[in-house]
Amino acid sequence: MKLFALLISSIFVNNIVFMRFLGCCPFLGVSSRVETAKGMGLAVVFVITMSSVMTWLAFEWLLVPLHLEYLYTLAFILIIAALVQFVEIVMKKMMPALYKSLGIFLPLITTNCAVLGVAVINMNERYDFITAVVNAFGTAVGYLLAIVLMAGIREKLELCDTMPRCLRGLPIALVTAGLMSIAFMGFSGLIK
Repeated sequence: MKLFALLISSIFVNNIVFMRFLGCCPFLGVSSRVETAKGMGLAVVFVITMSSVMTWLAFEWLLVPLHLEYLYTLAFILIIAALVQFVEIVMKKMMPALYKSLGIFLPLITTNCAVLGVAVINMNERYDFITAVVNAFGTAVGYLLAIVLMAGIREKLELCDTMPRCLRGLPIALVTAGLMSIAFMGFSGLIK
């Protein structure tokens, strides 16, 4: 039951984009089309989950026994960069259309602060392995939910003829993200 509560909490209550404000750059950059947002979101789900597994193992089995905990940022960034390169190679080979549509944002997963943020949160909370994986997966699903919802709204907003010209594009996307963040605050009392 505790793991289920953590999963729901990391998806809705502590949503990485709307409540922790991490991963906003690719969130705003890739959320103009639902298909692209889905692809980016799924890539982020894989990277966050796998990087959390690998960073937890590296921290607990390598850095702590060698008393090198202070190197966690460097180690985590290297692990995340290697994973993103792997995802990029696989996407280029297996899904070339999605790879092209993601463009520069796919390698930017490496510098997506949400990926590193989840690994650091897991370390700071001293989660055991299973709890860290559940938290990472839930957080990644929350990111996927946020980016796909945003893309759906932005596609609808493009069809709006009555919107002032000065609000089109990024300005209305920022307003929409702010309103979505306020809406997600409604989940804050769901799980304590």
